[in-house]
Amino acid sequence: MTSQTQRSKCYSATLKMLMRREHSKLELFKKLQLKGYDDEVINSSISKLVEQNYQSDDRFAEDFIQMRFNQGKGPVKIALELKMRGINTFDLSTFDWFQLAKEIRQKKFGDASSLKYKEIAKQKRFLQSRGFNLDQINQAF
Repeated sequence: MTSQTQRSKCYSATLKMLMRREHSKLELFKKLQLKGYDDEVINSSISKLVEQNYQSDDRFAEDFIQMRFNQGKGPVKIALELKMRGINTFDLSTFDWFQLAKEIRQKKFGDASSLKYKEIAKQKRFLQSRGFNLDQINQAF
């Protein structure tokens, strides 16, 4: 396959992925590597899509954070997932994590009055697994 043909196919494959949903550069890179494209061809395709504003890590991060927030995930978990996708700069300050932790706890377990220590510990572990920090968890009770 000529270099130009491979570039064209790689660009098309990348564009198709972005038409389905936002992707980070790292996600696209890994997926295209699995399809057998050359690293240089992949970088060229991704750069072109960034220039055309079809790919944006900022836009991906915003969408990803909103999606995870709506799923009831906490900032610790979201930050970790973003870093795994190659996103190191993002803003989690626009969300009320304390309120979300409280809502998630109430939705899952109901009223918090007169709980035994064992039940409180279970609920706190649940919130921690969802990615909330200690302050947010304690505030939820």
